Amino acid sequence: MITNTPIHDLAIAVNGISYETMQTYVIVMVALVIVMTIADMIHKKSAKFFFESASAAKKNAVKSIDTGEKIGIAVSTVAVDVVASGEFKNPVRRIVHLLTMYGFILFNAATAVMIFSTNGDSAVWTIIWHVGAIMLAIGSIWFWFVFKVDVASEGNSPFNISIRRDAFSLSLMATSITALIWSYSGNAMGWELALVVLSTASLFGGVYWSKFSHMFFKPFAAYDKRVRKADGSAENLPTITRDEPEQQKRHSMSLLVDAPMDMGLGIKREEPRHY
Repeated sequence: MITNTPIHDLAIAVNGISYETMQTYVIVMVALVIVMTIADMIHKKSAKFFFESASAAKKNAVKSIDTGEKIGIAVSTVAVDVVASGEFKNPVRRIVHLLTMYGFILFNAATAVMIFSTNGDSAVWTIIWHVGAIMLAIGSIWFWFVFKVDVASEGNSPFNISIRRDAFSLSLMATSITALIWSYSGNAMGWELALVVLSTASLFGGVYWSKFSHMFFKPFAAYDKRVRKADGSAENLPTITRDEPEQQKRHSMSLLVDAPMDMGLGIKREEPRHY
């Protein structure tokens, strides 16, 4: 089944849906993401906060950064923070995030390619479509039952659902699962297709109420964080480590001035599961 795409079956089915109609649907979904992301930025004033914060940081910079350094920082940001999701220190949590992220990318990229260029019958892109859907399903389900904040940290049931709070996670799971059901059933024009359309519409149309727009803002925030560390502004945070004499002198308690570097690490014996 992994070599047969329901997209091609949908186009050739009796009373099926043409590629032109599918292309229009994809364009509408992209437009929804753009409009909803802009609306989200206006509502939360995230872009305004970002630029005002960056401008203030420049005034606190202790050294200037040349173009070469900025390019290096940008490359590091893409390689570590974007491609490898380096901000996740928990390796299992990082795997879950990477599965979800790359599954989402592969699934949607394959969908767009098959609808706009290869007419849905490319064996290679069909396999990529299924692999992406499987990765997305595994990652989103794994996150929901193991790492979701109110489940992992607050001990709530994973079935305690708030539509507005959980819309993004639910839509991700629904999109991948219904797509796989649609493919497996072979019923191109059946109820399975209706579930796929409903799931994708909720995913892309619900950006305003979800964390979807966070994906676009996150790389810029990661780059800005690295720049602030490099130019010394550092958001008023310490730029030296506890084992350096200058940092040790800042402690008012004599006990902490000469404290060993492994002091206090007993807290790591238990994984934090609460706030």
